[in-house]
Amino acid sequence: MTTRTRVVDMPGGDFRMGNEIEAYPFDGEGPVRPVRLSPFSISTTAVSNAEFARFVDATQHLTLAEREGWSFVFAGHLPNDFEETRGVVGAEWWRQVYGADWCHPEGPHSDLSERASHPVVHVSWFDAIAYADWAGGQLPTEAQWECAARGGLNQKRLPWGDNNQPDGKDTYRFNIFTGTFWHDDNAADGWAGTCPVDEFPPNDFGLYNCSGNVWEWTADWFTASHGLGDSQEPLVDPTGPALGTNRVLKGGSFLCHDSYCHRYRLAARTSSTPDSTTSHQGFRILGPR
Repeated sequence: MTTRTRVVDMPGGDFRMGNEIEAYPFDGEGPVRPVRLSPFSISTTAVSNAEFARFVDATQHLTLAEREGWSFVFAGHLPNDFEETRGVVGAEWWRQVYGADWCHPEGPHSDLSERASHPVVHVSWFDAIAYADWAGGQLPTEAQWECAARGGLNQKRLPWGDNNQPDGKDTYRFNIFTGTFWHDDNAADGWAGTCPVDEFPPNDFGLYNCSGNVWEWTADWFTASHGLGDSQEPLVDPTGPALGTNRVLKGGSFLCHDSYCHRYRLAARTSSTPDSTTSHQGFRILGPR
């Protein structure tokens, strides 16, 4: 590969995908279904700012946010005296910020100082595809992503088990929103906003931050209906529907909070249009075997 991204080989095989407990009704997490995957390789971390910078230096790629001139930024990360901006109805914590892009995560006043090892954000699905092509890889399917993120554990909520804080209430294993959503992130987990891509212990396959930090693009179009019928045979290398409007994202982000969105669970999913860019969306890639 042309980046320093480390990949691990996945042997493939069978696993149980999805979830029927704690699921949001319209997300299509369930039913739990058997899946059989061919061997594949996947990066141990989300793509970092440093890695994305090498891609930009080599290709002169302009991200969609740079071309459009703006992106969505979490309001809690804007200065108190920041100019009035348009918000999202029903999700007022998202603000349209002109000049926000991958190298200016909170807008023109911000930069990547001390964030080289943090995941690149404000990247659309198209930007992620462009990087993956350059790196000699591709985006994982949702099934590949979930299989790798589970680390070999069967139907557990999180990469290490079912308990958010198995080491005690003051010890965190992932980067989520702590405090009162959305006005007060007390950074009890050590971070307000993104953290380095290799922060916190990896799962048993060596993958970092499969829960929290940033949502990660996958290759699949989104559907909440998986068309299983009565068959109990495993789905073999599923790739989602052939067409759609939104692409699947997995993993949750630093904004996930139990009072609003506990989609940091491994089976949880969300979707967005492939041209969307926000301060909590990134990606990891498959690598050549």
